[in-house]
Amino acid sequence: MCLRWLSQAQYSAYNTYVFNFLEGDVVYAAQRLLGCDIIRVIEDKPVKARIVEIEAYHQSDAASHSYRGKTKRNSVMFGKPGVAYVYFTYGMHYCMNIVTGKEGEASAVLIRAVEPIIGHEVMQKNRIGANGVSLSNGPAKLCQAMKIDKTLNGHNLSQDPLRLIINPILPVDKIQASTRIGISKEQQKPWRFYIKNNKFVSKK
Repeated sequence: MCLRWLSQAQYSAYNTYVFNFLEGDVVYAAQRLLGCDIIRVIEDKPVKARIVEIEAYHQSDAASHSYRGKTKRNSVMFGKPGVAYVYFTYGMHYCMNIVTGKEGEASAVLIRAVEPIIGHEVMQKNRIGANGVSLSNGPAKLCQAMKIDKTLNGHNLSQDPLRLIINPILPVDKIQASTRIGISKEQQKPWRFYIKNNKFVSKK
């Protein structure tokens, strides 16, 4: 199917179908999201980046924001899959997640790193002084580069100005699993996944 010729309504209907995998297990969804693209429209200019590193979180997981139940901050995680969960951390950074699972069961995939595809100059403008891999090889870095903040919390990722594009699934031998980074609980879970040998991965 050529997405280029679809209307917004047709595109949304198409994505409702291809987003179906997001309704299932968060660990599978996390791996499936590797190699997919995020398109952010900034001042009428498209910025496109490929997801190369992610982490999975579920409400049964003590490291998840949803572990202690629903709050004003994490309520988006309990909603429909296929929307953005954006939170503010350390009083200075934003991080973006993609909500997964059935509505009412909180789970989400943290986007840890992306590889710029289109719009390098826009990303550099948003990350003054950064270039190369440092442009987007971290969750806060990519949000700054792509101008993702709390205004996009709860945003439907089948619509502009922030869209998720589902690409063909990656072969298993292209994906590396590891434990998650920067958490103090459930450190043993191998719920971090990244594309092998991709230079934009935050930590090998």
